[in-house]
Amino acid sequence: MSNPPSQAQSSLIEGPIAKTLFFFTLPILLGNVLQSLNGSINAIWIGKYLGETALAATFNANLLMFLLVSAIFGLAMAAVILIGQQLGARQVEEAKKVVGTSTVFFFLLSLLVAGLGYAFSHVILRWMNTPPDAEALAVTYTQIMFTGTPFLFGFNLVMAIMRGSGDAKTPFYFLVLSAVLDIALNPLLIAGAGPIPAMGISGSATATFIAQLVSFVLLILYLYYKKYFLRITGKELHLLRMDWRIIRTTIQKGVPMGLNLVVVSLSNLILIHLVNSYGSEAAAAFGVASQISNYVQMRRWRWGEP
Repeated sequence: MSNPPSQAQSSLIEGPIAKTLFFFTLPILLGNVLQSLNGSINAIWIGKYLGETALAATFNANLLMFLLVSAIFGLAMAAVILIGQQLGARQVEEAKKVVGTSTVFFFLLSLLVAGLGYAFSHVILRWMNTPPDAEALAVTYTQIMFTGTPFLFGFNLVMAIMRGSGDAKTPFYFLVLSAVLDIALNPLLIAGAGPIPAMGISGSATATFIAQLVSFVLLILYLYYKKYFLRITGKELHLLRMDWRIIRTTIQKGVPMGLNLVVVSLSNLILIHLVNSYGSEAAAAFGVASQISNYVQMRRWRWGEP
């Protein structure tokens, strides 16, 4: 069944190429900057209230999460490519099939990653040579973060699908919401205020969890309120199934792209293993330096962007 493209899709494939690409990629670039700023401000809160040991713990924990989810990002990029191809051919129904299969597939993968990450985080962090004084903090932080993996996957998958359909602005607005919530909640939950108890490093992870959950839920509600053309309606629930033809194509296209992120992740783990041998202060300093490096490279990992 052939359908006309959406307004966002039409604007992406019409008009001057340079101008169209500039205005499409601008929100993505700003999103990268925002992600770096979010991480830097949260690092400041953690360093201020909890010290360098907690800062080293969060840096080790974030590297572990990056390792376990990096391969999944390649599959997400492949799903976005498939959606873009179908929309380019004006096959909206076929694009919806990809959306339905991707939703189920990535939900199951997120549960697998969350379970493995929660169960084995202490083992992997020990393999990473995490400083003994930071290990318990890193495990606590990591396990809370992995609990929120389904919302992290869902939030980023929906944003990637929207970008694949030509809309880069709406994902950016909700990314701003997520960052603002995360930055605001971090000091509140770390140090406590009024009836809110001080949660320490658990508060930082919980703040990120809440920010992702709230942003994800509001994004879904917004898309259904606006009747987004790739949403799955009540009459289309049959599309929420494992279409093995789509999954096979996604894996074939996504694994090579995901391997790039895996190699980068493994190299970072080897490097932090060496840095950790010098203690928490060195690990914390290395984490701060990495935050600064993000602004130079502007290559914060995002779904659909290697």
